Amino acid sequence: MNLTTKQRAYLRGLGQSLRPQLHVGYEGYSAGILSSLEELFKRRELVKVRILNTAEEDPKALAAALASEANAELVGVVGKTFVLYRPNPEMKERIELPDPGLAAGRPSRSRARLSD
Repeated sequence: MNLTTKQRAYLRGLGQSLRPQLHVGYEGYSAGILSSLEELFKRRELVKVRILNTAEEDPKALAAALASEANAELVGVVGKTFVLYRPNPEMKERIELPDPGLAAGRPSRSRARLSD
């Protein structure tokens, strides 16, 4: 699943109000972190992760590794905090992503060229 820029921006906005649900400490990336992440994705679609100062891992590398292992999309990394998204079709209240098509009120460039 690939998110568009518009969808990533929307999810980043939703992630702003979240508190980190998963903290990565000095042990860094481990099987325990991955299992905790899987448990979180059973209950929600958007997970905020915080890397503590005791961890020596690079935030962008850790975020990419966790996203690929959890089959999730990396929404964004800011400092030592990042947000992951994975749709869950079994949830009652799912996140509705913006349509990846046209921008609001603007025709696409291909349409504009056809009408000229």
